[in-house]
Amino acid sequence: MNRAMFLDRDGVINEVLTNRVKFVNKPKDFHLLDGVGQAIRRFNDLGFKVFVVTNQGGIGLGFMEESALKKVHKKMKDDLATYGATIDDIRYCPHKPRANCACRKPKPQMILDLAEKHAIDLEKSYMVGDREPDIEAGKRAGVRTVLVGDREESSVDADMDFADLISFAKSKG
Repeated sequence: MNRAMFLDRDGVINEVLTNRVKFVNKPKDFHLLDGVGQAIRRFNDLGFKVFVVTNQGGIGLGFMEESALKKVHKKMKDDLATYGATIDDIRYCPHKPRANCACRKPKPQMILDLAEKHAIDLEKSYMVGDREPDIEAGKRAGVRTVLVGDREESSVDADMDFADLISFAKSKG
């Protein structure tokens, strides 16, 4: 069985709600956060499978098409490749925020689907997010949870918290 890092995208991997970008609806809006390339490379080197699990309600709300999301994810992979970092797989929920679908975080379905597909040992894996729905999805899936950043306003009961993804990566191994 493999171990994995399940990463939220916006606010963990890339900028969102900053002076430079509000939402990431086009490749030109995608900017890696400092240290993310090095962090994901470290996870790769430590033998973790690395997955992105992201709510993309902008599709359901009509702000972007799935074809645009695929271009954003291609840019993400290309940007990470400059650091020798790779993402093994990506899952996203395209539904509206209140659609009550099975895949939208805080529900754990994206994590569980990836775990089944890639033979992941959930007890040896992590969910890293910057908001309560990410942490809740991780807990429901049975992985350890890591809160990064300072965007969340309410108290989130994550297993660990770090300033950013690179700080967490440096703590591993």
